Amino acid sequence: MTPQFAPVELEKAYRLINHGTTALVSAHHAGVDNVMSASWVCGLDFKPAKLTVVIDKIARTRELIEQSGYFVIQVPTVAQLQMTYDLGNRTLRNDPDKLQHCGAELFRMEGHGDLPFVAGCSAWLACKLIPEPHNQQAHDLFIGEIVGAWADTRVFSNGHWHFEDAEPSLRSLHYIAGGQFYATGEALNANTDLD
Repeated sequence: MTPQFAPVELEKAYRLINHGTTALVSAHHAGVDNVMSASWVCGLDFKPAKLTVVIDKIARTRELIEQSGYFVIQVPTVAQLQMTYDLGNRTLRNDPDKLQHCGAELFRMEGHGDLPFVAGCSAWLACKLIPEPHNQQAHDLFIGEIVGAWADTRVFSNGHWHFEDAEPSLRSLHYIAGGQFYATGEALNANTDLD
């Protein structure tokens, strides 16, 4: 691991996605890796740490998750905007070299089997699928128990994001539609001293 890459306490892992970021979902099964973009990722619980993600039935990544029982949620950066868009608009079914064409570089994490992690992101959450067949079929909703979490300390440390102090290229992305994204903006703090 690089000095900028550090583990995150699982009970605080939800903080990596609770700002509504666009995410990358990756999975592996039977020698096949794939990565897709997803906008509907949400923290679900603290202990054990869980999250939800919506994955359409047409996605090849969904099949890999259902077959392997594991997946990774990543937080892509502004520097990865085009890759993020391309991963969401190309399919492995039609383009066997999708990952190469999109510029996605993968790595493996010790202790997490064959799970593919996308290099260059600002956060990574390894998840074990909690099978909920009805929710998966009726609503395309997948629940994952977070079994490992890491973040780039240049932008996330001490359990908090620090976008305002980081290089703008490390900010997270928020997808709107039609290829339009926004980057995480300035920090605003509410008064927490309540009477």
